[in-house]
Amino acid sequence: MPDRDETTRPQTGTPGTGSTDASTSGTASSGEGSGVAPEQPSFSEQFRAAVQNAGIARVAPGETPSGRDLLSAVGGVRGLAESILPGLAFLVVYTITKELVPSVVIPVVVGLVFVVLRLVQRQSVTMSFAGILGVAVSAGLALLTGRAETNFIPGIVINAVWLVGLLVTLAVRWPLIGVVVGFLLPANEDGSHVDWRADPAKRRVLTVATWIWVGLFAVRLAVEVPLYLTAQVELLAGLKLILGVPLYAAVLWVTWLLVRTVFTRRDDAAAV
Repeated sequence: MPDRDETTRPQTGTPGTGSTDASTSGTASSGEGSGVAPEQPSFSEQFRAAVQNAGIARVAPGETPSGRDLLSAVGGVRGLAESILPGLAFLVVYTITKELVPSVVIPVVVGLVFVVLRLVQRQSVTMSFAGILGVAVSAGLALLTGRAETNFIPGIVINAVWLVGLLVTLAVRWPLIGVVVGFLLPANEDGSHVDWRADPAKRRVLTVATWIWVGLFAVRLAVEVPLYLTAQVELLAGLKLILGVPLYAAVLWVTWLLVRTVFTRRDDAAAV
């Protein structure tokens, strides 16, 4: 869900595995020597790792989110700057000049500056490259069509894809927020991450949380598509900024609070 973040990832190692690693290191070495390929992580493990890198993983289910947690979830100060400044540059330049070329080229330059800064500081540039790619594609479409509003097509398409995907998970009764939260919690003895489906309260809350995310993407589309069709470029650029990180952060916060209402009960009961 959302859009970009390079903050410190939570550790995924399991406490108490040091002896196991030590005991198996010889086996792993002999396996390599015998030409046996190392075991590949399962899809479940890969998906869990991906979930733990997402913004919603910045606060574990049951914890109370703080302002710092929320800032971390949206990428920190630098992540905010990388997300907001290219769009803000487009809005300012287009409002002043009404010229297409500088309006779409300057945001690309801004994005490249952030990539270079990360390279100089030897930080991960994966998300920065993803961001600059999106800005570059948007700029390319606008330059090809000669219409400034075309710059917003990729964002509209991405919102539509997320909306459809979330609705599909609700239709099959596997709400996406439930799947995500399940992979953030310890697995059952059988390795399952779906025990929330057997708890009506948890399933209900996670379904509601998923509907809230549906609302986020639906609101974006309801606002942006008419403005795109009527070529109201400045208004579209301004509202896109408001409906971007600020709305994402608000929905993320509400999601954490909702999830906390049902995932603290078991811990509280155990403490008693």
